[in-house]
Amino acid sequence: MLNDVKVVICGKEYKLKTSESPNYVFALARALESKINEMVNSGSGSSPYSASIMVALSLLDDLNKSNQRLDNIRNQTKEYVNEAGQTRIERDAALKEIEVLKSKIVQLENMVKLRQLKDSI
Repeated sequence: MLNDVKVVICGKEYKLKTSESPNYVFALARALESKINEMVNSGSGSSPYSASIMVALSLLDDLNKSNQRLDNIRNQTKEYVNEAGQTRIERDAALKEIEVLKSKIVQLENMVKLRQLKDSI
């Protein structure tokens, strides 16, 4: 369901249709206005329009860098999952080999007992 939300940013009203909660959208609008006002009041002589462009570029930069970090985390996770799978395969093979070796030990022990029995007869 879409919500109709009105926000005011730098004195201008914007009507939005969004699936987000109104409180969330209001918080975003306040944060944006705060960033724009910071830029305007920084003494750079920026107009609200210019400040909006600079804030938008900064936010896009943050978004792109966050997406790159997320992609790196996804790739690392895939590598870890693959390594874990390979390790599990190696462990299973080692457990099978241990079972085979235990069986051989039992056979050899039985052979030794038989020889000892033969030698004692």
